[in-house]
Amino acid sequence: MAKGDEKIWLAHPSMPEELLAQLQSMTEEELGDSFYRDLTFGTGGLRGVLGAGTNRMNVYTVSRATRGLGRYLLEAAEHPSCAVSYDSRIHSRDFAELTAATLAAMGIRVHLYPALMPTPMLSWAVRYYHCDAGVMVTASHNPAKFNGYKVYGPDGCQITTHAADCILRHIAAEPTLTDELPALQPWLDSGLVTYIGEDCVEGFYAAVDALRLSRAPALGEKLHVVYSPLNGTGNVPVREMLRRMGNVEVEVVPEQELPDGNFPTAPYPNPEIREAMRLAIAQTVKSRADFCFATDPDCDRLGAGVRVGDEVTLISGNDMGILLLDYICSHRPAAEGLPPVAVKTIVTTEMAVPVCAKYGVELRNVLTGFKFIGEQIGLLEAQGQRDRYLFGFEESYGYLSGTHVRDKDAVNAAVLVCEMAASLKAQGLTMLDRLAQLREEFGFYAQRLLTFQYEGERGAARMAEIMASLRQPPADFNEAALQTAARTDYLHDDTGLPRSDVLAFTLRDGRKIIVRPSGTEPKLKAYLFASGADQPAAEARLDELEAMVNHYCK
Repeated sequence: MAKGDEKIWLAHPSMPEELLAQLQSMTEEELGDSFYRDLTFGTGGLRGVLGAGTNRMNVYTVSRATRGLGRYLLEAAEHPSCAVSYDSRIHSRDFAELTAATLAAMGIRVHLYPALMPTPMLSWAVRYYHCDAGVMVTASHNPAKFNGYKVYGPDGCQITTHAADCILRHIAAEPTLTDELPALQPWLDSGLVTYIGEDCVEGFYAAVDALRLSRAPALGEKLHVVYSPLNGTGNVPVREMLRRMGNVEVEVVPEQELPDGNFPTAPYPNPEIREAMRLAIAQTVKSRADFCFATDPDCDRLGAGVRVGDEVTLISGNDMGILLLDYICSHRPAAEGLPPVAVKTIVTTEMAVPVCAKYGVELRNVLTGFKFIGEQIGLLEAQGQRDRYLFGFEESYGYLSGTHVRDKDAVNAAVLVCEMAASLKAQGLTMLDRLAQLREEFGFYAQRLLTFQYEGERGAARMAEIMASLRQPPADFNEAALQTAARTDYLHDDTGLPRSDVLAFTLRDGRKIIVRPSGTEPKLKAYLFASGADQPAAEARLDELEAMVNHYCK
């Protein structure tokens, strides 16, 4: 729908009162941003600000995307089916039920969770019911004004670029506004939509439990932890799995325990940032707990902090990934035949290289996005080598130690982190102590993420301009001390990986810079990598890289 067509929305006879009121109160600038384009559908599905307009998340953009998905499924499968789940966000349940009803109205069988459930449990349900697709209504760790719609393929991974392109073509042929949106109840009555049962939920719990490497009494010391679901989906499944471990005393942050899409105590419900962990940190110090951790609203990411005295030190996604990789490698029985396989994304710490070398583990690098880690599991499975998969992780706090799902799983990660911490506690160590030992052994690997926000139509153009300029040899990268040894353009070079709008620069002294636009947000991300004998040395080397990148991206 073109800019200016907001008048058609205002005149639409079935426009919900909430959206109508928003349209009537918008400024010209707000109307322009709400209608200047259709909300982008890509391999991550949809994600955007809630509200009226073609560039917003609302019942009409969700309905249109679902009809496009439905057309694709009817072409791709003889008797298509789809699993649907949702998180705690504003309108998540409404969008999930609309998705289920819309697909059912097209003759597609739907398995719908009756209550909010995490993203990994959606991936599980797709595989459990042998569905042709899955939909998770979530905006992950974004602020409350956002919602989103992730689409999964029959393998439990987020859809491929090819599938996204096919779905997008169908979406483009569908009108945004429709006279009537289908209700859910008739399709529940018909049996074309059925609620997912306890057998599926228990199957997921059993699969996560089976991944434990140690069990009581060999598990180690009893733990005292503080947990925050950040008002999302993790509360029930994470606590259930820790209950089954039997050696974990769990305190939950009361203000962040129950689902609440307004996220009143964490405007940015992202366990990567300290502000989201503030209440958990305070409670950890007060109760003298061993450590705290939080899961994001759709419970696919986990962040943790370790208490030493009255201080809590947060562990980065890269460092937690290394801790878990080392723990799994050191506790898994020796492999026979082909080596185990660990997988990380290209923007994740290079410290994984020496760790994997130590344990004889094959390390594979993939593009950013956990679906590419899931894809590697599928490749191993197709070769009859699924048991070779050891662990996958990414710097943005995503971890997976099993093949039960094909996306990052914070339920699995919570169990794994607690198991590792209990094992270390039995040795008189904390996770920070073990991290220090690994740095002593392998050196200090430092990473830094720079994020540049570009809002609206002008912002999108600015991001494209920056990426184009970086594809020219940047003069600053050719100074003697910072000379570029190699540049890899994942959009044009033959890298052996799917083409992607990503640029990687390797400097002659071994430092790296990777730049890419976010696939789901109006942001440009720059990942900086350096190593050194200690933290000050490594951080000083990152400072120089940051100054260079700021010159081009600010």
